[in-house]
Amino acid sequence: MSELRTLKTLSPAAPRWVESILQLPTLGLLLRVGLASAYLIGGIDKAMDFPGAVAEQAHFGLQPAALWAVLAIAVELVGAVLLIVNRQVWLAAGALGVLTLVAMLVANNFWDLSGQARFMAKNAFFEHLGLICALAMAARIAVLERKEAA
Repeated sequence: MSELRTLKTLSPAAPRWVESILQLPTLGLLLRVGLASAYLIGGIDKAMDFPGAVAEQAHFGLQPAALWAVLAIAVELVGAVLLIVNRQVWLAAGALGVLTLVAMLVANNFWDLSGQARFMAKNAFFEHLGLICALAMAARIAVLERKEAA
């Protein structure tokens, strides 16, 4: 029995209307577009304002800043497209996850802050962690779907 089928039998059934929504043919695509949207927009914005992208990397202490800007643009654009088209999702999710991990560690260092700044950085840190987990779930779903289809 496939892992996906095992998970289905272990969990209680969702209401029919929820299952109907979750099984809509275009929902997977819409969810992947939503998950990739921040990366796609971020990559486009950085590419259109490369000096700003370099300044952003330098601001967070990432050197050489131009190299980090190029890497961020490439990972955001290529990763987002791969995720949206549902190809090499493991690679896209891994690359976007590592980029997000670097960003959350350098930009959301709540442990060095206090007051409102700490509160906001801590929230952003854990939002980024949730995003990394969502990327990992997207990769897991893609792998399980491919196994089940085989």
